[in-house]
Amino acid sequence: MLYVVAYDIPCDRRRRKVSELLNGYGQRVQYSVFECVLSDKKLQELKQRLRKRVNLQEDSLRFYAIPTYSFGQIDVWNGVPFLSPQQSIVI
Repeated sequence: MLYVVAYDIPCDRRRRKVSELLNGYGQRVQYSVFECVLSDKKLQELKQRLRKRVNLQEDSLRFYAIPTYSFGQIDVWNGVPFLSPQQSIVI
């Protein structure tokens, strides 16, 4: 499943840690937005690891699940190309 993960974190240190973690799970498409192709297990793992890096009193994270039937509706204007699950790389 493709997830768009967006965050708003005011603390530079926490924001950097979240960004570095998300880099290992997907690709950055905007400054605070990542596209991640994740299994249910990987999604739960990511959320668990993120909980240790954020302060939910101050920080905001959103996970948007993008169903495969809507991939044809994704319109990218410049920037990083869309990463479909078929193109994903598992490390």
